[in-house]
Order: sequence, then C-alpha cells, then structure tokens
Amino acid sequence: MTRAALYARYLSDNQSEASIEDQFRLCREHARREWWQIVGSYEDTRMRRCGDQSTILRPGIQRLMRDAQHGEFNVLLAEALDRISRD
Repeated sequence: MTRAALYARYLSDNQSEASIEDQFRLCREHARREWWQIVGSYEDTRMRRCGDQSTILRPGIQRLMRDAQHGEFNVLLAEALDRISRD
C-alpha cells in the first residue's frame, strides 16, 4: 500500500490558521480517492515572508525531510507545489 504524508503551511500575513486544515482536507480527499494510507502530517505556521523562502527555518519541513530519508512514507501530498517550496 502507498504510504502518504501530508504537508501544509500558511503565511500569517495572508491567510488564517484554518487554511492549514483546509489544505489537509484537500490532501486527505485525494489520498482517499487513490486508496493511499496517510501515515503522517507536517505543518509550518506563522512564517514571515523572509523566512518563508528558506526550508532551513521551517521545523515542519525539517521533520518531513528526516522522515522521508528514513523511508517513513513514499508519497508527499500538498495542496500546491508552492506550499513546499517557491523554487
């Protein structure tokens, strides 16, 4: 079975904290359609524009990267690519 992880984040200046749950909801719906097992979720909140562009400054994505390296999941779901990285 495909093991999926979810990732969501929001910018405090532009979105509400509820947007994290909205992003996770969309990802869960996609995983359900594909019959993927969700094995973890990661989030970063209250990121300022200057820190937003650096994954080094995001604790949620740091945990995600560590778990990916350990093979904890084999698919990553996010609402959009720019949730993970701007580049």
